[in-house]
Amino acid sequence: MSGSNVFKGVVLVGLGASSYGMLATFVKLAYGENYTTAEVTVSQFIYGIVGMLLINAFNKSKAKRAVEKATPKNIFNLMLAGTSLGMTSVFYYLCVRYINVSIAIVLLMQTVWMGVLLEWILEKRAPSGQKIIAVLIVLTGTILATNILNNAVALDWRGIFWGLMAAASFTTTMFTANRVAIGISSAQRSLYMLLGGAIIVFGFALATQNTPFNFTIFMKWGIFLALFGTIIPPILMNAGFPITGIGLGSIVSALELPVSVMMAFVILNEKVIFLQWTGIALIIFAIVLMNINLKKKE
Repeated sequence: MSGSNVFKGVVLVGLGASSYGMLATFVKLAYGENYTTAEVTVSQFIYGIVGMLLINAFNKSKAKRAVEKATPKNIFNLMLAGTSLGMTSVFYYLCVRYINVSIAIVLLMQTVWMGVLLEWILEKRAPSGQKIIAVLIVLTGTILATNILNNAVALDWRGIFWGLMAAASFTTTMFTANRVAIGISSAQRSLYMLLGGAIIVFGFALATQNTPFNFTIFMKWGIFLALFGTIIPPILMNAGFPITGIGLGSIVSALELPVSVMMAFVILNEKVIFLQWTGIALIIFAIVLMNINLKKKE
């Protein structure tokens, strides 16, 4: 594969990951205008579903041959897998309500060691020494990045709980997304996973929204949340990963972490000290360490 193609893949994955990194800052800004978690998630998923319907219709009209349609079994499996996507959004946005974005994204990055653990449990494949070292580096980086060693910092336990729950559900999403109905187009897969996630999101909204739904969220923040959370990233990353491969793609996608922290630092004026940047660097290094052999093989 030519270097220009690999560079193109790196740019696509990097832009997709950066889009994800911007998401929590928009959520925090919406909270600042007194929108609820239910309003934020519902608006994101409705716009996301509409966007993916339009993309699927466009792909179908431009296809030179018939697009392979999802079977009822494919649809069911994708919607089931998508429920974890809905839970990730709900849990992560609840986390952001209670703690800083710069710390919430670090908690979400615990998917690194959770993925290793899930792989070990489900596939009966013990992690290599390299992965174990990487996990230890992630945990060390997390301690530094959350600044819990500083007694002056009081982290809301609710934020930590929801952040870890978001990481667990996101790990499930990543584990199933690349194993379910891989024979159909990525646009169809994204659509049905969004529909599955919407079931969770709408159920959460019905259970928690105790005030009249504020529909102005659709004019203010909903479109941004959908674009940067459910439309742009899947399109770019699904286009980029086949070019870069899993190893290099996973390394580049770690851009989500520094982008998220930088957005919180610049736009939300969150304080991020040198110790936290060191922890973030360690987490990124661990992601590189876990994937460097895959990159060489490719």
